[in-house]
This record gives sequence, C-alpha cells and structure tokens, in this order.
Amino acid sequence: MSSGGLELSVIVPAYNEEVRIVVTLQRTLDYLEKHHPEFELIVADDGSTDGTADLVTSLAARAPRLRLLRSPRNQGKGAAVRRGMLDATGRWRLFMDADLSTPIEELEKLLGIGAQGFDVVIGSRGLAESDIRERQPFPREAMGRTFNAIVRVLLMGGYKDTQCGFKLFSAAAAEEVFSRQTLDGFAFDVENLLLARELGYRVKEVPIIWYHAPNSKVSPITDSSRMLRDLIGLRLRAAKGRG
Repeated sequence: MSSGGLELSVIVPAYNEEVRIVVTLQRTLDYLEKHHPEFELIVADDGSTDGTADLVTSLAARAPRLRLLRSPRNQGKGAAVRRGMLDATGRWRLFMDADLSTPIEELEKLLGIGAQGFDVVIGSRGLAESDIRERQPFPREAMGRTFNAIVRVLLMGGYKDTQCGFKLFSAAAAEEVFSRQTLDGFAFDVENLLLARELGYRVKEVPIIWYHAPNSKVSPITDSSRMLRDLIGLRLRAAKGRG
C-alpha cells in the first residue's frame, strides 16, 4: 500500500506471544502517542495458536491506531514482516521484535539517520558502539556470529549484524524490497539487504541498545539448518543472475 499521511508505521511480527504482547504494545503505544502522534501500530500475527490475536483485538478496541493482521497459518517471521510492511501506510516503516529486546526509544536514532538521506537503517548488535545490556547465552551468540560470518563469505560484506529485529525502511524502499522478498523464514533479513543494494537504496548499519530476551522463537537446530539452506539458495540465485 502506498504511503499516505502517516509519518510512521511500526510493525510487530508475533507468533504465540500472549505472555508479553500486551506489555510490548502498551509501552510502544505510550511512546508513539507522545513522540510520533501520526502513527499506526500493526501486529502481524503469524498464525498464533494461543491468545495473542484475542489480546491484540481487545487492546485495539481501546487504541484505534493499533490494528491486527492475522495469518490463518504459521508461515514464518519473514512472511509476517512482509505482510505488515506492505500493508503499512507510513512514510517510514519500522519492524521490531515482540520481545522489545531493542527499546522503542532507539527509533529516534534510526529516524535521525534516515533524515540524512538513507533509505534503510538497520539496528546492529555487532558494532563496537553497540550497547549490549544483557548478552545471549554463549551457544546462541556463537550461532549468530557464525551465521553473519557465512553471510559475509557467501553473499556480502559490510554488515556486522544482519539479523537484529529492529530495521527502518522508507515507504519507497519498503514497497520495492518487500514486494520482491521470497523467503518466509529468518534469513529474510539477508535477502532484503541484498535486494536493497541491488535496487540502489542507501543502507546504514547503526549501533543500538539491546537486551537478550528469553523464549526466543529461533530453534538452534531446525532454524539454523533452514537459514543455511536459504543462504545457499540466495548465493546460487546471485551467481545465476551474474551469469
């Protein structure tokens, strides 16, 4: 959907987040109402089987700038983010994780960089200036570092952290990039950064505050193997495109 009169859209992908979704949404609503009153907050529910959708619907009845997009089945975080970003109407579109591992206040940092002429601004845990207030368990942190190293070897350098769930897109970049996205799983971030580069958008990686949140939806075994497979697919696609 084309951008309208709204300044900002915030998209929260969610799958079985009934334990924390209300706290996340209320904190986000409070902040946006105070600092960015021309906003919409979209929950892209990825086929949750718990009470997530009902809780969002109940809160939206009292918060008209909140709305729910619900998928009938679980497809993956990439699918949920794509749905939200393409349904959004804001001139700037942020997607953020439901666990608030990056505080919503970090939005100002990304918007400030966007105002300097960048089309895509990505939060990063991997820069020297990044402020990691609570670290992940070592095996999960090592898995993330390994994944980013594989990305640099197979596909592209220049980024310390492609997977942080706090990314800002201009409306034009969001519509061009997400309409071309093919991956539904966690490797969608990498595909979208590749697409942004191919389309000529200016991308900036910035340090953010970050806290590890328990109950991650990433499975070290199942999702790691799928992400590796997706990276290899992107590499083959890139090689074919150059052929």
